[in-house]
Amino acid sequence: MQKALVWLRRDLRLYDNAALHHALKESKQVWLAFIFDTEILEPLRKGDLDDKGLKHDRRVDFIWQGLKQIDEQLRQLGGGLIVRFGKPTECIPQIAKDLGVDAVFANHDYEPSAIARDDNVRASLEKIDIQFLDFKDQVIFEKKEILTNSNTVFSIFTPYKNNWLKTLQEKDLSAYECSPSLGEYAAIPKKLDAPFPSLESMGFCATSIETYLPPGSEGGQAFLEDFLSRIDQYQIGRDFPAIKGVSYLSTHLRFGMLSIRGLVREAHRRMLAGSMGATIWLSELIWRDFYFMILANHPRLAQGASFKPDYDNIAWESGATAKKLFAAWCQGKTGYPLVDAAMHQLNQSGYMHNRLRMVVASFLTKDLGIDWRWGAAYFAEHLNDFELSSNNGGWQWASSSGCDAQPYFRIFNPITQSEKFDPEGKFIRRYLPQLDKLSKKSIHAPWKAGHIELEAAGIKLGRDYPLPVVDHDEARKKTLVRYSVVKKIS
Repeated sequence: MQKALVWLRRDLRLYDNAALHHALKESKQVWLAFIFDTEILEPLRKGDLDDKGLKHDRRVDFIWQGLKQIDEQLRQLGGGLIVRFGKPTECIPQIAKDLGVDAVFANHDYEPSAIARDDNVRASLEKIDIQFLDFKDQVIFEKKEILTNSNTVFSIFTPYKNNWLKTLQEKDLSAYECSPSLGEYAAIPKKLDAPFPSLESMGFCATSIETYLPPGSEGGQAFLEDFLSRIDQYQIGRDFPAIKGVSYLSTHLRFGMLSIRGLVREAHRRMLAGSMGATIWLSELIWRDFYFMILANHPRLAQGASFKPDYDNIAWESGATAKKLFAAWCQGKTGYPLVDAAMHQLNQSGYMHNRLRMVVASFLTKDLGIDWRWGAAYFAEHLNDFELSSNNGGWQWASSSGCDAQPYFRIFNPITQSEKFDPEGKFIRRYLPQLDKLSKKSIHAPWKAGHIELEAAGIKLGRDYPLPVVDHDEARKKTLVRYSVVKKIS
């Protein structure tokens, strides 16, 4: 092969990249391209715009800055990154034709819309006698690589994990060599070497995400090094949102700025050395593979179907009341401090602690009685690390409608969750400063505080902080009735 084009998507790195490795191995000249997909970005521009008509979306800015890093690295090696704003189904075949490449290399995606896109691109390339070659890269095991003894797809996590670990070999974690000598990255022809489309030209504004989430592989490596210095305590600190207990690597992993093989290699090595923290973290990484596998084998989930079809018979709250309750949840005004603080964290930063994702999802579905799809859509719009498979899996787990989900009668109590995982109220005080003067006992349920304490703290419920929008005990009873339609199958 003489010439190749590598189409970057959610693999924004120049190391340990399967498609890039194979392109460099098979071709004498290699170019790289990224397309800001208008079909993905246009829906993101719905909603509130700034006074210039631009949308604030941290993820687009994060990707844009990460691509700048890649372009700079490629320029130093004699190449460069071709970036376009348009439809990949049109842009990729045109770029490939203009470059005169023999093949386009890319890594697998598992979402139905992405699969349809790739099929479209493949068909267009075939018409101009250009190959489309794709590879496994963003997971360790994909599709039907891990099966039950009867050759069926797993639906329960623990046996899947056990089989995953049993199947794992050193070759599955080996890094793909992507270190070319100078000249293998071909210079971009002048007619194609256009400037990056600016954020503004695509309808987006710059954000401050880089101040707390440095983009690119450089930012990801810095975060990884920090996490590895405390990974042995992961199992202790991961449930407490007020402390630095988790990895904070999910956004870099989601956009492929870090290699999943590298992360699993570190976790697995430390697990074998006896680290309980690494063992638990590895399990979380396997959950990610599990949800990718579930989506790949059950594409109907991408359309909002429950994994357990009978759970689609649940009658969720609707009408004006449901919309009002949902708005209170979105805005962090439910009157339950841990829930509200978590939603403020999400709205302010695009991040939410994993324990709190379970808490707020349980609260929305089982305290407010609102369809899990509403919450999943809100997360999809606001989470920096949003990916369809994990988001869908997490929400269906919380609502008991998914594979290996919590039982329908397990309903998180937002007060006891708060007392257990934020005992001093430090996380709550960070995001709800109006409650700062409450005692560590009262801060979890301000409406239970005495009149004297509230007055001393300068708090008037209903004015400075909302009264609870629902009573948890009453809501729990309603939820058990609501779920009674599926009681016999759970």
